[in-house]
Amino acid sequence: MADAGQPTLLSLEGGVATITLNRPKERNSISTSMLNSFCDQLKACMADDAVRVVVLTNAGNTFCAGANLKGGGEAPRYSFVDLLNTMRDGPKVVVGKINGHCAGGGFGIAATCDISVISDKAQLGFTEVRIGVAPAMISVVCLPKLRRGEAAEFMLTGEKISAARATQAGLLNYCVPPEELEAKVAHIVGMLLRGGPKALAATKSLLYRVPTMSTADAFKWTEELSLGLFQSEEAQAGIAAMMQKVDAPWVPKSKL
Repeated sequence: MADAGQPTLLSLEGGVATITLNRPKERNSISTSMLNSFCDQLKACMADDAVRVVVLTNAGNTFCAGANLKGGGEAPRYSFVDLLNTMRDGPKVVVGKINGHCAGGGFGIAATCDISVISDKAQLGFTEVRIGVAPAMISVVCLPKLRRGEAAEFMLTGEKISAARATQAGLLNYCVPPEELEAKVAHIVGMLLRGGPKALAATKSLLYRVPTMSTADAFKWTEELSLGLFQSEEAQAGIAAMMQKVDAPWVPKSKL
C-alpha cells in the first residue's frame, strides 16, 4: 500500500473517490485513529463537488474485523454512529468494494453501503454475542434489510456466514469471484456517473426517508421534491440532452 502509516487512504479520479481501509495487520479493525481518519475523509468527500461517487474498499484480506478491542490511541473526534450516519445521510452514493472478511461493526459498514459488491471468498458474521455484547448500533442499518428469521439466526448464533448467503439475505448486492470484483464495481460506478449529481442525492435521500413516513407525508414531501427537481437547471440540461439523443453534460467523456 502506498502509505502504510495512514489508517485510511483517499484517492480521486474522474469524479470517483476511493477510500481504502489501510490497517491490514490489524484486520482493518475500528480503532479510534481508524474511525477519525475514515470519518474525516468520508465527510470531505460528501462536501466536495468534484466527488460524484465514493468507493469504499480495503487493503489485505479482511475488509473490517469490527471494533479494535485493544483500545488506546488518539482522542476520539467521532462516534461509530457518526460514521454510519455520514454514509447514509451524505449526498454521494457509497459503493462497497468488499474484498475480504467482515465481522461485527465491519459487517455493519459493508451493509450500510448504498450498493455493495463482495468477494465470494469472504466470510461475514455478527459475532458480538460471542464476546458478551450485542450488534446494537449496526442493527439499525441491518434489520431493515433482513427477514426476521434470518436476523435472529445471524445475530443470535454469531456464526459466520458466506458472502453468498449474506447477499441472498439482502445485506449486500452482489457476490462475485475476486477476479471479477474490480470490473463489477467499475460497471456500477459507470452507471451511477450517468445520473445527475443532484438527482442521485435526492434519490438516495428518498430511499431512506420515505419508508419512515406516513403515506400522506411521503406524498407531500415527494411531490415538492419532484417539482423542485423538474424545475432545476440540472433537469433542464438532462431533458435537453435526451431530446437531442446525446449524453447529459455531467456524464464523463469517453477516453476512447
